[in-house]
Amino acid sequence: MTDEEASRLLNAYVDGELDPAKSLEVEAHLGANPAARAACERLRGMSAAIRDQADYYSAPAALAARLRESVPAAPAKAPGRAWRWGWLKPAAALATVAAVTWIAALFTLRPGEEQRIAQEALSAHVRATLADRLIDVASSDQHTVKPWMSARLDFSPPVTDLSGQGFELAGGRLDYVGGRSVAVLVYKRRKHVIDVFVWPSSADAIARTTTREGFNVEHFARSGMSFWLVSDLNRNELSDLADLLVERSAAP
Repeated sequence: MTDEEASRLLNAYVDGELDPAKSLEVEAHLGANPAARAACERLRGMSAAIRDQADYYSAPAALAARLRESVPAAPAKAPGRAWRWGWLKPAAALATVAAVTWIAALFTLRPGEEQRIAQEALSAHVRATLADRLIDVASSDQHTVKPWMSARLDFSPPVTDLSGQGFELAGGRLDYVGGRSVAVLVYKRRKHVIDVFVWPSSADAIARTTTREGFNVEHFARSGMSFWLVSDLNRNELSDLADLLVERSAAP
């Protein structure tokens, strides 16, 4: 991917509007280009500031009326010329509807922070799978995985051995999601791989599961940590793992 193409796609990437394949291309370019990576972080910071501080308003009900009024009225019909202006009425109505729809979309289709993080976590999972780099430290021993990660991050992620419940800890790796370095705990359930992205959170959040591009993504926050689970494992079993992690994170 060229610098020009990456620059053109950067806004769509930050807003989570690219498909996974194109997101992977952009991320590969960012990983090899510090200047592009810095530009991406500046754009993310600006986007976050707008979401947090800008005032948002619903499109006023009078907007459609004003748009209709702004469409020039057809001139008086002249004998034998009515056909010249008849087509303008449906065209004007269509233009009004299109304008109202476009303006309303500016207020209602702005991608949220949660959707953006979900897309980034999914892209990271797909990227690691395709590159065969799911694990940096391979171990089923939580006392090996946790110190390895803690030494390389600015926080100490909770690492739980759940092999007794059918979720084998295979190891972990470091990744980059949401503008920061994060821990990724890798679990296995039969032939399915589950990435559990973990980083500090200032507020708790109840579990929520979504489906994206054939993968299930579950998110919750508990005890000062945000958890994002990504896998092609079915939703019920992924939720079972989330419940176990919630239970362990609440334990003293």
